[in-house]
Amino acid sequence: MTHRPQAVTILGSTGSIGTSTLDVIARHAERYSVFALTAATQVDAILAQCQQFHPRYAVMASPVHAQQLAQRVRELGLKVEVLSGPKALCDVSEVPGVDAVMAAIVGAAGLAPSLAAARAGKKLLLANKEALVVGGALFMQAVHEGGATLLPIDSEHSAVFQSLPEDPATWSRRVEKIVLTASGGPFRERDPGTLREVTPEQACAHPNWVMGRKISVDSATMMNKALEVIEASYLFGMPGDQIEVVIHPQSVIHSMVQYTDRSVVAQLGTPDMRGPIAYGLSWPERIVSGAAALDFAKLGSLSFEEPDDRRFPGLRLAWDALAGPTGTTAVLNAANEVAVDAFLGRRLRFDQIHAINHATLQALSPSKPHSLDDLLAIDAEARAVAQAGVDRLTV
Repeated sequence: MTHRPQAVTILGSTGSIGTSTLDVIARHAERYSVFALTAATQVDAILAQCQQFHPRYAVMASPVHAQQLAQRVRELGLKVEVLSGPKALCDVSEVPGVDAVMAAIVGAAGLAPSLAAARAGKKLLLANKEALVVGGALFMQAVHEGGATLLPIDSEHSAVFQSLPEDPATWSRRVEKIVLTASGGPFRERDPGTLREVTPEQACAHPNWVMGRKISVDSATMMNKALEVIEASYLFGMPGDQIEVVIHPQSVIHSMVQYTDRSVVAQLGTPDMRGPIAYGLSWPERIVSGAAALDFAKLGSLSFEEPDDRRFPGLRLAWDALAGPTGTTAVLNAANEVAVDAFLGRRLRFDQIHAINHATLQALSPSKPHSLDDLLAIDAEARAVAQAGVDRLTV
């Protein structure tokens, strides 16, 4: 008996997660087909992907870029329908022909299509932190009500998922805590007093991982780990006081679970996102990912250290946001997106990212969100407050 390949929509196909996903799919053409690809502005990149993978749909964020892509598609005679805009992102995420959705759009823009996939009961491979950081309980409710299968793709959350008992009903009584590992980024040993001098180029030069500019800056400030603490809390139903962060510079142990008997189960692997992507695509099976095998003889030592609050003050904001009113985590995410964008645009110093995030959290106490519109309203208000803070600092 032969099975048709699983049809996959990739939200954010030209980013690092999207291209890694396509690399894994290309190794298993008999198991997976590409239903839709989406991108923001990279017309040339998504065109090359359309030529290789022949999706039914390609979605661009704006009509202008969609027109450019459509013209190129016609010139090449490709049978790809080009769409644009937020509604099209949701459409290709929830349409009945799709089996799995890789949610890899960076930022709050990925929330609506991720929600659409969840409500439609898809196998949802979640690489978009914001779906949980912004969506929180509302997003998890959509997953449960839609009957979706939620599989984390962040290397840390995939590691936790692989290290937990198979039955989620047993987690609360069997698990003592989750330990998320962090590389410490490029400034792990830098004098905290010099962080004000950091340039965007320095912040984007990660020692272990190849990532986009925004997430590279988040790694340098450790705000990515703050967002991952929040994500883990919602994803695994764990309160903040059962989630710990430890710096592990080698990025070999991706995260750990400590059980009530004090045994620790960890997931190890080379720092290659194709590992968790392949696991998510094939779960509950496993397939070849393309990642290199660990060579324990050459590995040397594995080291661990506590995060330094002076060097990474933003990390503590995770627990502050989780302790605040529902919706506070969305405020933190929005403020951070504004602050990082200002830093990358050289309108804000590196050390001022934390100042904007902290001030925005202090300024807002959101009402409990009951819908996507409520979440977007919180997001918009937080962005406005954060932007006003950036403007004051850059006058």
